[in-house]
Amino acid sequence: MSEPRLRDVQCLHGHSLHRVAYWEWGDPANRRVLVCVHGLSRQGRDFDTLARDLGDHYRVVCPDIVGRGRSDRLADPMGYTIPTYVADMVTLLARIDAEQLDWVGTSMGGLIGLGIAGLKGSPLRRLVLNDVGPAIRPEALARIGTYLGQPARWKSEEEAAAAMWLISQGFGPHTPEQWLELSRPQLIADGDGFVPRYDPAIAVPFRAVTPAIAAAGEAALWQLWDSLRLPVLLLRGAQSDLLAHDTALAMTQRGPKARLHEFAGVGHAPTLVQPDQRQVVRDFLLSP
Repeated sequence: MSEPRLRDVQCLHGHSLHRVAYWEWGDPANRRVLVCVHGLSRQGRDFDTLARDLGDHYRVVCPDIVGRGRSDRLADPMGYTIPTYVADMVTLLARIDAEQLDWVGTSMGGLIGLGIAGLKGSPLRRLVLNDVGPAIRPEALARIGTYLGQPARWKSEEEAAAAMWLISQGFGPHTPEQWLELSRPQLIADGDGFVPRYDPAIAVPFRAVTPAIAAAGEAALWQLWDSLRLPVLLLRGAQSDLLAHDTALAMTQRGPKARLHEFAGVGHAPTLVQPDQRQVVRDFLLSP
């Protein structure tokens, strides 16, 4: 099982349809489904290593959220919001006929998972939140805002990987081979060079968030968190600038009372490539 199958589903936004691509690993007839959803400017191939690990146990589905990877781009950039992504994932779950599933969500993918978990009649059985919670530190948003949507063009994959590493130190130590494997799906060939494989317009609603909007969003997310009643594993990079340690502790004490695991030497966010990180996820998902 070295390569996934690339498929897609049509989703509705406003008065138009857009195509959401997804990568599928394992037996397509397996009723045990794991959905893995990436961070803000990433794409579904981030989970290749984890999917290879779990493909004997699950049908693993790794979508490219709209505007990223092989998915379409929205005509209206203000549609790049969590409610849109949650609606898209509901359509995806119907397409893959997932009556019950587990979810691994990194950063933005975790917020989408929270949205799915909070729906009445949600099919989620277990939830893994990777370095994200109801409260997000403003310094992390400021850091992300310095590069998100900025024009970029590189002459080679190696040059692109080196440039992306400069803004990805929080991912923690990786070998050059691991980092290049994570970087290649982030690129699209453009003439004699490479550009990022995401719509720069995803930065438009990101930059439109005001302190008042952020505060209202945080209050709504805590209310949602307190309503959940499913097993949750919360992963945190010990040096994360996005998920504060105090927030993570609060998430273990209220709502579903998450099980917390922190990784030393990692910030935002663990890539789930390293064996120790994958083992923690495996143990949680596969335990009785």
